[in-house]
Amino acid sequence: MKIKILIVNARYYSNISKDLVSDAKLTLDRNKAKYETIDVTGVFEIPVIIAKNIKKYDGFIALGCVIKGETPHFEFISKTTINAIMKLSVKSKKPIGNGILTCMNISQASARSDPKGEKRKGKEAAEAVLSVLGFKT
Repeated sequence: MKIKILIVNARYYSNISKDLVSDAKLTLDRNKAKYETIDVTGVFEIPVIIAKNIKKYDGFIALGCVIKGETPHFEFISKTTINAIMKLSVKSKKPIGNGILTCMNISQASARSDPKGEKRKGKEAAEAVLSVLGFKT
């Protein structure tokens, strides 16, 4: 099965996002899926890039990290971005794997992005997309 997947990576927390991307790519490579990557500044830009590319790809993987600070900004960005991704997926009928970490601190984010850890969110997001597209992961 020939499919094309777009990975959209928010590089704001680059140490976290590089591990998420690496794990997603490894999963896609194991399943012989074709993919491309577009980097954006932060997670808020992810839905726009997916919307601009919705007709060019069979599925998408959204990767990035939002860490809670001292203001309500965390809640606004997280909720708005995830809602926009869900709306895009349902409207287009195309899978979007959500690998956007929403964490209380950097150590939680590191644990969830670690390719050697139990909670491998880059891998999980890639597997979710592949599963919807009919791959046995």
